[in-house]
Amino acid sequence: MKASKYIDHTQLKPDATKDKIVTLCREAREYDFASVCINPCWIPLAKELLEGSDVKVCTVIGFPLGAMSTAAKCLETATAVQDGAEEVDMVINIGKLKDGEDDYVRNEIKAIKEACSGRLLKVIIETCLLTDEEKVRACKLAKEAGADFVKTSTGFSTGGATVEDVALMRRTVGEDMGVKAAGGVRDKETFEAMIKAGATRIGTSSGKNLI
Repeated sequence: MKASKYIDHTQLKPDATKDKIVTLCREAREYDFASVCINPCWIPLAKELLEGSDVKVCTVIGFPLGAMSTAAKCLETATAVQDGAEEVDMVINIGKLKDGEDDYVRNEIKAIKEACSGRLLKVIIETCLLTDEEKVRACKLAKEAGADFVKTSTGFSTGGATVEDVALMRRTVGEDMGVKAAGGVRDKETFEAMIKAGATRIGTSSGKNLI
């Protein structure tokens, strides 16, 4: 796979304007990235701008805290799919995971996967807030629930992706599931290290510079 197809070209800042989304999509077409990752309100615009390319429209659900109700996350997901989202990155309920409520976490991921209507689902576990045991448990729950990827981070908490976390996640989910490294991947050395550790997708706002 060529390097550009590892990249989800990302613009998730709260002050992102239409012009920034237009630039993001133009760059994604030019550099042939895997997707653009944007907040849900921008899905229709991105869908229009990427028409005729193979760049996917990816959006985020329950972002960035993950503490919304399952019903709210499912409605957000269904609306995103209706608007044209082709990939969905959801944030788990981190507090529920830490409380040991594994059934809640698993059932929520499963419900959102159903709301995806066949679209790719990536599960953000926010590794910087978890112990290694919790990271392993979160990855196993995502796999059991039928998710397609596990993802390290939102990029909006206390830390981003690390090589160690990516390697741990890859060992936990095996070879048949995707692992996305996101947060702090800004240079070629880090990019290559994440892929070597087992990442199959990289979320970054520095895609243009990396390629």
